[in-house]
Amino acid sequence: MEKDLFSQATADLRKAIIIGASSGIGKELAMILISKGYKVGITGRREELLKAMQETNPSMISYRSFDITDLSKTTRSIESLIKELGGLDLLVVSAGVGFITEDLDIGPQLETIATNVTAFTDIMSFGFIYFRKKKTGHLVGLTSIAALRGNKSAPSYNASKAYQVNYLEGLRQKARDLQLPIAVTDIRPGFVRTDMAKSDNLFWVASPEKAAGQIYKAIRKKKRVAYVTRRWWIYALLVRLAPRWMYERF
Repeated sequence: MEKDLFSQATADLRKAIIIGASSGIGKELAMILISKGYKVGITGRREELLKAMQETNPSMISYRSFDITDLSKTTRSIESLIKELGGLDLLVVSAGVGFITEDLDIGPQLETIATNVTAFTDIMSFGFIYFRKKKTGHLVGLTSIAALRGNKSAPSYNASKAYQVNYLEGLRQKARDLQLPIAVTDIRPGFVRTDMAKSDNLFWVASPEKAAGQIYKAIRKKKRVAYVTRRWWIYALLVRLAPRWMYERF
């Protein structure tokens, strides 16, 4: 299996896979990458949306429809996409879920963990191992500004994003120890106009198009950490500096 994945790699076009590209940021990022000369593999649960995207540019887009929480399908589907693309240079994990759980309903919390922690780990581990054998590559995770502190309304979501941030940092350290040019980029979006952003009390809300444009720039520069939109670094600084007694009043 590993020999097949590498033996089919071609050097003419860069190849990317975006996990979670049927809509929102993932979809917009896929369109940007294609315009920049990438062949792109897209994944998601809604096959009709993926198929519609693929039909707009069949020579540059491949897709696989699966639920990343079904771990029995994830690795096989990504491997299949790599073969169809002819290799892999960039792996982006854009898929994720989040719920307001004021009453600590266990169902949504466990779904958050299954998606944002377990499935995220499954995909990022696969990607790092693949790039380690290839001896180069770029991993990108869309975490969140929510990773910086806890939140009483969505404790499992914020905790899951903190896990992602630390996991990506660990992979970055591992790449350094191996002395391999494997870039690891942590994208921390603020509020973006997607299905997950449903509250009426949001600020600095970006369009998916604007967010994807800034994400592409961070990928191109191989940044370690990038806030999207860029102004969110101000919020991040204030939140980090806020003493615990003050933050817990909110």
